[in-house]
Amino acid sequence: MAVGGETRRAHAAMTMVQLFAGGSVVITKVALNFGVSRLVFCVYRDVLALLILAPIAYFREKRTRPPITRRFLLSFFFLGLTGIFGNQLLFLFGLGYTTPTSAAAVQPSIPVFTFIFATIMGTETVNLLRTEGQVKVGGTFVCVCGAIFMVMFRGPVVFGYSENDLSIHNEISARGQPEPAGWLLSIFIGLGFDNWHLGFLCLIGNCMCMAAFLAIQAPVLARYPASLSVTAYSYLFGVIFLVSTAFVMNNESTDWSLTESEFWAVLYAGTIASALNYGLLTWSNKILGPSLVALYNPLQPAASAFLSRIFLGSPIYLGRSVHHLIIYVVTFRCNVIVLFGCIHLVQPVS
Repeated sequence: MAVGGETRRAHAAMTMVQLFAGGSVVITKVALNFGVSRLVFCVYRDVLALLILAPIAYFREKRTRPPITRRFLLSFFFLGLTGIFGNQLLFLFGLGYTTPTSAAAVQPSIPVFTFIFATIMGTETVNLLRTEGQVKVGGTFVCVCGAIFMVMFRGPVVFGYSENDLSIHNEISARGQPEPAGWLLSIFIGLGFDNWHLGFLCLIGNCMCMAAFLAIQAPVLARYPASLSVTAYSYLFGVIFLVSTAFVMNNESTDWSLTESEFWAVLYAGTIASALNYGLLTWSNKILGPSLVALYNPLQPAASAFLSRIFLGSPIYLGRSVHHLIIYVVTFRCNVIVLFGCIHLVQPVS
């Protein structure tokens, strides 16, 4: 994989994606605190994203788009199921039960799951006798250790006040919870779990869905190089799943109404966090490969923690700060190595 101008632009694009995603976490949390339905929020944001992506993809890639086959439709089906439906919905449920900082802090586990899935699928190759293979395995190990450290050790507050912010957020966001979430929560409470545990499980599921999305998408892009069309088709299936589920779970018309704050949150999520971010992510995945794209996810917690401190007053803890610092150093070193062509961290299988 030659390092050129397109590769540098892909690195810059992935940095922007994570910064925009960090802002989306905070804005979405504010909307959830007002009691908007998770399903309805996902439906509105993804329908808006599809309305933006579909016409752009149709006209921009009209000549380069390969014909649709059953194999491609099946791939788009799983991309929509994992990257749009499962990823976004599980993240919103996890965010509703936790805080933006906690939700974003789980995202560094995405490179771990992506690396595992891509290796199983044969998209990524690992040779421990070469430097690139050692960096892949070492980076994955550091991500795992950092995630365990973050969960086991929160540490004292670095910025903000030490209060039960998590229980406050959970109490606020518990209002207006969809009935399926309340039913699921009651089951976990009976097993000894609380809101935070349920939120953490949802966030882990969100990370696994995103990792599966990236791992599946890479070989699809090798056969179907129209990245915008791949994104649009993924959203088409994701919207079908979401709309079908939302109409079954949300029967009251009031569930579909939005306040002004919720409207602006949906607008940002649909245009920036969905249409723009997923478009850039798919294009970058085509160039860099799934493992390197996923390696940028640790940048999201920093933006989320900073914005959460400003707009929501959430404290910043020492344990999470150390965890983020370790992951950022590893991410930066790996990306600099790749960018300047010292080694090729990711070599997608064509």
